[in-house]
Formats: sequence, C-alpha cells, structure tokens
Amino acid sequence: MSPDDLHVAIDWAASEGWNPGLHDQDCFYAADPQGFLIGELNGEPIATISAVKYGAGFGFIGLYIVKPAYRGKGYGIQIWNAALNYLAGRNIGLDGVVAQQRNYQKSGFQLAYRNIRFAGTSKANLTHSSNLVDLADIPFAAIAEYDRAFFPERRDHFLRKWIGQPDSVALGMVENGKVRGYGVIRACRLGYKIGPLNADHFELADELFGALLAKIPAGSTIYLDIPEPNTQALELAQKYLHMVFETARMYTGAFPALSLDKMFGITSFELG
Repeated sequence: MSPDDLHVAIDWAASEGWNPGLHDQDCFYAADPQGFLIGELNGEPIATISAVKYGAGFGFIGLYIVKPAYRGKGYGIQIWNAALNYLAGRNIGLDGVVAQQRNYQKSGFQLAYRNIRFAGTSKANLTHSSNLVDLADIPFAAIAEYDRAFFPERRDHFLRKWIGQPDSVALGMVENGKVRGYGVIRACRLGYKIGPLNADHFELADELFGALLAKIPAGSTIYLDIPEPNTQALELAQKYLHMVFETARMYTGAFPALSLDKMFGITSFELG
C-alpha cells in the first residue's frame, strides 16, 4: 500500500465496527511502510492486510479484511499467504476473533491468551495524581526503554508517532529518574481509546486511567483493551467499564515473555 491506500484499510476497519483512531494511519505506516498489502481485481481494491515487521524476529498481522462482495472466493487466502511470506522466519502475532481460531491454527498460530475490550462512559469526578507529567516532558529514550517490557521487539518509529499524535493525550510517571508507567488516550471514530496503559502497579494504573479521562469531555464513550491474564487489569476495567468483546492473541512461535502483570491496556489490536 501507499500511504493513501492505507485510508482504504482504515475505512474498511471502521465499517467492520473496529472503530479506528482518527490518526491511526500515520502511526501505523511509520511502523513499517512495506508492511501493508492491498489486493486489487481489475484495479478495484478488494482485500487488505497488515504484516508489520518489528526488529529482527517479530511480526504482527492485522487489518485482514476482504470486501464483502468478494468473500468466499479465494481472494482472502491469497493476501493472507502474501502476508505470511513477507513475515517468513519470524514469530508472528495477531489478535483474531475467537471464531477464527481454528483457521489461524491451520497456519501455525497457537492461542496464548484472550484480550478483552471494555467500554463505558467517562466520568467527571475521577481524581488523579499531580505527579503525572506530559509524556513529551520525558526523554523518549526512557519511554522506549520502559516499553521494552511490553512488546517483543523495539518499536521506536511507531511509538514516537503514537505518543505524539494529534487529538490525543499522553501522560507518564517518573520516580527516582525512572519511568514507572505511561498511558495514551486518543480520539477514535467513536469516542476515545486508552492504549497503551502500562504501569508498575495497580494504583498507578488507576491514577493514569483517571488522569487520561480528565483530559476528555465528561460523558464520552471510552474503550480499554486488556490482556485477560492480568487479573488486576481486569479489576481496573470492571471498576469503570463493561465487557464488549474478546479476541484471541495467538503466535506462531514461542509466546513472548511480556510483563503482562504490568500491562493494563493494549496499544492496538491491529499492530499489537
């Protein structure tokens, strides 16, 4: 895909109810400009997929969509195979709908755990700590280093764009010169999504959550995606929100050793 082609995938994702962020396109493309594929038939776009490379050994698949009129005709498997070929030799991850788990298993993916999306309405009375600062005031190198505990490879190009995108707020906590947590809330086609939300402990995650919500209009629809193995993330989500749906986080290789106990909000189902 060209940068303009990525509009097609984002718009289709919106039509599927995935509710992309208003500025996801630029952030996604920064991760891997070669990692977004589009299938055309007689010049008409009919299929999309993202297959983003991270570092030397990891890849992530998302935005796998076939235009409804062309489903069931073998076009989807063609672009799927092209994505797998592009990521050959890497451990590949994805967040897929639970009903498709068996199909993904045929391509070598195994279930690691469930991710769960929660939704609700922002409140005006959430309190937050004055110790939180704008992420722009923290050296990027420190943020990127902290982020390493939550992703299989470095993702600096993507992360720099993500935390600085328009129509978003990014906050963090630094103690004794070290980053202890950070979170981002961004405007989406509908409401706002929080992600990532990473923190050393529950109380800090709760503070970040409240502080991010304080930056948007009260009464806004909000979303938070959590990894189910983190029981404290589940507790945080259930404190304010209700479950909407779940996905299956799957990998082709060994499950990455991530700090799930400190991951209170996933960055994106599309890019990991």
